[in-house]
Amino acid sequence: MLKKILKILAIALAVVIVVVGGYVAYVFISYHRLPDMDDQTAMAGEAAQLERPYAIATWNLGFGAYSDDFGFFMDGGTESRARSKEAVYDNLGHAFGVLNDLAPDFMLLQELDTDADRSYHVDEAALAGESLPGYNGYFAQNYDSPYLFYPILRPHGASKAGILTLANKAVERAARRSLPIETGFTKFLDLDRCYSKVWVPVENGKALVLYNLHLSAYTSDGTIADEQLEKLTADMRQEYAAGNYVVGGGDFNKDLLGNSPEVFGVSGEAYTWAQPIKTGVFGNGLTLVDSLDAASPIPSCRNADGQYVPGESFVLTVDGFIVSDNVAVDSCRVINEGFKCSDHNPVVMTFELKGED
Repeated sequence: MLKKILKILAIALAVVIVVVGGYVAYVFISYHRLPDMDDQTAMAGEAAQLERPYAIATWNLGFGAYSDDFGFFMDGGTESRARSKEAVYDNLGHAFGVLNDLAPDFMLLQELDTDADRSYHVDEAALAGESLPGYNGYFAQNYDSPYLFYPILRPHGASKAGILTLANKAVERAARRSLPIETGFTKFLDLDRCYSKVWVPVENGKALVLYNLHLSAYTSDGTIADEQLEKLTADMRQEYAAGNYVVGGGDFNKDLLGNSPEVFGVSGEAYTWAQPIKTGVFGNGLTLVDSLDAASPIPSCRNADGQYVPGESFVLTVDGFIVSDNVAVDSCRVINEGFKCSDHNPVVMTFELKGED
């Protein structure tokens, strides 16, 4: 009898080893990085004008999952998917309503799924195009993951996602550029990071180059984030040196204020994923735009480890903009949505393109 039990246990163990081994092999074999892409398709519209105000918004929409009580498993919470397809539509519907009310000239949106288990296969990029009419759009994919069988009871699944740039002006061309990422196991959990570039013609023959970015959060090697910023800002400086206007924005996954816990009066000791950004990387010609309202500071992001509780939840500002010296910034502010439909609040900047001396 004992031999029979041991035999059954041995067979069961062998099956587990084969299944686990097969899954690990599947993940490694399926893994790939997405290539750089250049899209030469022009989109009709007006050219940008000099010395007139424009507004640009950036918002990480959290694949439509993050209501203000959503806790994501990679942030210390327990949830791995949106609660339902209806929740995805509700969260994104609220976000698109806010953006329609703001009516910026340009939008930089991050974390929109096109085909993912975690968002019930809602094509969120297409939904954005339908819900935000009157814009030319460019979608750059930055995630094409194999099936993540974790958490075990409700796996995160397979995901295709990316970043979307919208402009109510003409677009000359667009491009996707890969960013450095880790080479260890963390690469299976993080996005295949990239930034996108959209060239908007300007009346003086130059271009307004819009950069949309979503930098790494879950890294074990802090140098990766620095390498990402270095590549991004080197590209920006090159466009500025060519006489173009540069406006970049998105989710830096870095503390853009440098002291967010102090500013917002919450402890950040337990949260190490968002370190202060190294401003020295910007160099000559580029400026990181400060969105802080000292009289009434509003954070752009919450740590999604559970329900958002004002004054208690860890919050910080990781979303913002970089501009070149030929761009005059009039204002930059975080819109307080109370994290109702995303773990990020939108950030809106107004600016002008300087005339030539």
